[in-house]
Amino acid sequence: MVLEGSAEAVSSQSLDLRRSCPKGSRVFPSAGEGSLLNKEAVKYGELIVLGYNGSLASGDKGRRRSRIALFKRPKANGVKPDVIHHISTPLVSKALSNKGQHSISYTLSRSHSVIVEYTHDCDTDMFQIGRSTENMIDFVVTDTAPGGSCASEGQSAQSTISRYACRIICERSPPYTARIYAAGFDSSRNIFLGERAAKWRTPDGLMDGLTTNGVLVMHPIGGFSEDSAPGVWREISVCGNVYALRDSRSAQQRGKLVQTESNVLQDGSLIDLCGATLLWRTTAGLLLTPTLKQLEALRQETNAARPQCPVGFNTLAFPSLAQRGVVDKQQPWVYVNCGHVHGYHNWGFRKEKGGLERECPMCRRAGPYVPLWLGCEAGLYLDTGRPTHAFCPCGHVCSQKTVQYWAQIPLPHGTHAFHAACPFCGTWLTGERGFVRLIFQGPMD
Repeated sequence: MVLEGSAEAVSSQSLDLRRSCPKGSRVFPSAGEGSLLNKEAVKYGELIVLGYNGSLASGDKGRRRSRIALFKRPKANGVKPDVIHHISTPLVSKALSNKGQHSISYTLSRSHSVIVEYTHDCDTDMFQIGRSTENMIDFVVTDTAPGGSCASEGQSAQSTISRYACRIICERSPPYTARIYAAGFDSSRNIFLGERAAKWRTPDGLMDGLTTNGVLVMHPIGGFSEDSAPGVWREISVCGNVYALRDSRSAQQRGKLVQTESNVLQDGSLIDLCGATLLWRTTAGLLLTPTLKQLEALRQETNAARPQCPVGFNTLAFPSLAQRGVVDKQQPWVYVNCGHVHGYHNWGFRKEKGGLERECPMCRRAGPYVPLWLGCEAGLYLDTGRPTHAFCPCGHVCSQKTVQYWAQIPLPHGTHAFHAACPFCGTWLTGERGFVRLIFQGPMD
């Protein structure tokens, strides 16, 4: 229930909707405090940042990492709308001085603002995501550059990711539904939508709005499986409503309300923060993905087949999952336009292509020639199939079902564009399909 306050000043009228939380509930914190967790911990799900292949280039540290699990907290910290106040804009700072009260303020004009106070909700846990490293942010996310690197400190000022980008609210009782909302509360426990921000009054008399660059969500049709298809990208509002995309990422005019869709996260839902894209995996969905031990077993099985370079006849071998970014002398390389796998050689350059392409000695097709790397982020896999295909042009290797799924997913880029990209490194896919079947010489083929 939401009540209206006075039209001239902050009203003292309010309704306390808080209820006493049940005693004796056994709950646990979010990821990063794994030493406190045990088998009884309730995990809501995991967030994986696309483009890092298992860990940040500088290593996963604390709240800044490529993947984080959200667990039930020791005490509920969720909030829900309580009271609406219509106030004179000059009084906003005074109204927001109570740091113990969560609130969202909407500046309608220089003389009129609306403040929605939030009260404690003992039935939900809240997790906040953004670029800020302040303590209220549970998952620190920075801009992802193709190749699995993140913005440097010097570039952070140019980031398009909001300091307080979004928040996820999880129900503490089964089925532990997770919902996403645009914007997060700052150190003053406030979300502030200025005069230029897109905001409006809803038909039921409440307020809603969008953040500057928006929070986009795409729910796959059919879940995160080989039979699923990409859904439609939508924008999530501050209050969790679903809208069609704006004409451009930061346009002030909102899209049309989509009443048939919700902000409930599903297994495989993608969340785009305008600079980084996150994948939501449910606990049940993760049970169907390979573990790192299984990926390592697949690597060893592939190497045990002793694939050979068809020209040099030397044995090829994928390096260990921990050895990323350093090319090994036995590393397999591939001509991405045809899929023939070779050992490294420094000949075959096509001068008419500026030396950027090479001619495959097996089929004479010219194209990029790159080392092959196993995809190390298990949460991006759809199955435990053998690593038989590679994304083009980066050379990340995984199962056939996995490449087929990601090659059809358009990921947001900039203010208008969408491109399919390798989920392991973020490189835009090229070629007719965006991936190639690997052709090994020897027993594997």
